[in-house]
Amino acid sequence: MASRAGPRASGTDGSDYQHRERVAGHYQMSVSLKSEIKKLIYAHLLIWMLIAAQITVAHLKLVPHDLVAMPYQWEYPYLLSLAPSLFGLFSFPRNNISYLVISMISTGLFSIAPLIYGSMEMFPMAQQLYRHGKAYRFIFGFSAVSVLYLVMVVAVQVHAWQIYYSKKLLDSWFTSTQEKKKK
Repeated sequence: MASRAGPRASGTDGSDYQHRERVAGHYQMSVSLKSEIKKLIYAHLLIWMLIAAQITVAHLKLVPHDLVAMPYQWEYPYLLSLAPSLFGLFSFPRNNISYLVISMISTGLFSIAPLIYGSMEMFPMAQQLYRHGKAYRFIFGFSAVSVLYLVMVVAVQVHAWQIYYSKKLLDSWFTSTQEKKKK
């Protein structure tokens, strides 16, 4: 019997740990991937709140028009990108594969697709800013195109990592269900 402060049990040198039970690798991976995906979902929530705040402030005219520009068209469908993150969170407690798959597919539709459309929508304004140094929309004194492209770069990375980790988590869950079926 081992104790914290007392001597080691007689008859052992401490190398008898190999017979003890350990947590299976796919369970360890599942816990770590869930943690990473939750961090990415919280980062996505922060980006979503910034976009929602800009839309709200612009439409309610809480500040002058020259301080916060009217939103671009891609920002409205991007607001739907909160739903995939919620499906991802709902899939975690019971390892619900269906919710995770819905989350992955809808992340592509409601998160990545509006960002791609937005990059194409804002490209002429970015080109004009680069060539002529003229910007017509501003967010707190900065060119709206520059600010939103920066937000888009971060958002694409967050969503891409979220899909990647979700796929790895899905594979981990499939491994655990396949092992249960074999028994």
